[in-house]
Amino acid sequence: MNITNLTTSQLTQIIAIKEKIESLQAEIESIAGGSETPSPATEDAPAPAKRKYRMSAAHKRKLIKALKKARKIRWAKVKGKSKPAKKDRRSSPAVRAKLRAAAKARWARVRAEGKTTL
Repeated sequence: MNITNLTTSQLTQIIAIKEKIESLQAEIESIAGGSETPSPATEDAPAPAKRKYRMSAAHKRKLIKALKKARKIRWAKVKGKSKPAKKDRRSSPAVRAKLRAAAKARWARVRAEGKTTL
């Protein structure tokens, strides 16, 4: 059968019959549960089992401690209490100058009394 010798009506009939065949074939596959050899993409393979993550007791304690600290800080902000700032333990330059002058005066007094020699 040569396709070039067919009329347009014959071609439309062929197309309609092929469409019917395809729809019937799809219906057969849906009833039968698919094709005999399913492709890997359509195969219902079970998903790999997820490994449960178990946290160590030490890590749990550490995490809980951090969460408690964070919660305290948040509540302090809400209540208006701020965390006390660390004091700067160093003296100011003016205080150090006074201490230096006092030490020099003390040593001058000791030397004047002659109790020590350098």
